[in-house]
Amino acid sequence: MMNDQYFVGWGTLALINAGLAQGKNRTGLNWFLLSLFLGPIATLILLFEEKRNES
Repeated sequence: MMNDQYFVGWGTLALINAGLAQGKNRTGLNWFLLSLFLGPIATLILLFEEKRNES
């Protein structure tokens, strides 16, 4: 039972990171996949990333 909650939480965090990345003009899919491996570390990286200018 605990394992299921862990995977649901990890997947939710990956989706949140994808949305956060898109808000900073970065590729959501790439950050989603990266977040599946790095989890909260990817969130920290995204929080300190600068917003990319649209060109």
